Amino acid sequence: MLALRLATLILAMERGTLTVFATLEVDVARTSGPTIARWQLGRELHRLREIAGVSHKEIATELGCSESKIYKIESGVVGVSRADVIVMLSRYGVSDDRIRQTALDLQRQGKERGWWAKFGQLPNPYSMYIGLESAAIAVRNFELAVVPGLLQTEAYAHAITSAAWPGQSEEARRRVAVRMTRQDCLTEEPVLKLWAIVDEGVLHRQTGGPDVMRAQLHHLIEMGDRPNIELQVLPFGEGWHPGTVGSFSILEFPEDIHSPVVYVVSQAGDAYLEREDDLRRVTLTYTHLHAAALSVTKSRDLIAAIAKDMT
Repeated sequence: MLALRLATLILAMERGTLTVFATLEVDVARTSGPTIARWQLGRELHRLREIAGVSHKEIATELGCSESKIYKIESGVVGVSRADVIVMLSRYGVSDDRIRQTALDLQRQGKERGWWAKFGQLPNPYSMYIGLESAAIAVRNFELAVVPGLLQTEAYAHAITSAAWPGQSEEARRRVAVRMTRQDCLTEEPVLKLWAIVDEGVLHRQTGGPDVMRAQLHHLIEMGDRPNIELQVLPFGEGWHPGTVGSFSILEFPEDIHSPVVYVVSQAGDAYLEREDDLRRVTLTYTHLHAAALSVTKSRDLIAAIAKDMT
């Protein structure tokens, strides 16, 4: 674990000017990477631009880049150079040395390489999720079709990725390696708290064949015994439930670093939700799923029974 000085960019309007609160020293995982810093910087560059009344097109012209790049910077999808941050701050009329230094500190942190960089170039949405997960202190996950990635065995993960990338064995191998390394957050200090709910159909779907699936079910039982993991099964008997819409995760961070983020995967692409009404709606959905699911003990018994009967 590394004591890292992260600027808490909570900006307030005081007599028409911006002030930044003091930096805080927060304990975060050594492998948390640049994602949170990019999000913080992007959010504040967005606020500063709006306060200054500068459009995306105007700042893009100033930087000599496309408007889409400005959107990506402000959403934290990509990093930004020190020179560009200086130009943006100047264009927005930011003269406060504290704000400028905080932004430049975050820019530097945002350009650092995450642990996943050693696996080569990953799609931006996926690398963004990995960065958020690495920095999170808790994840509440609902899975409709597959075992949660953090609880998958290597053989199960290989079966999924091989099906997703047929004929691309090297890409499948790389994705499996990333997924297995992601699981370190469950054992490295500070350990991630994981609440996982899976639809019962996940347990019956023989991904990779009966031997692979049986081993996966036994692995779920073992992982469910860890003090930082709570695993529940939503049984068929519940019929329709709000989770049939799709899988999602709610990632939580230290209060002084970032507000919760909802991650949703769909055929239309990955989505990250931060608005209060979205968080409230998804949290309510998860609460309903949690109440409808079997208890941890009954879930364990069901997983064991399915594994025993699997042929």
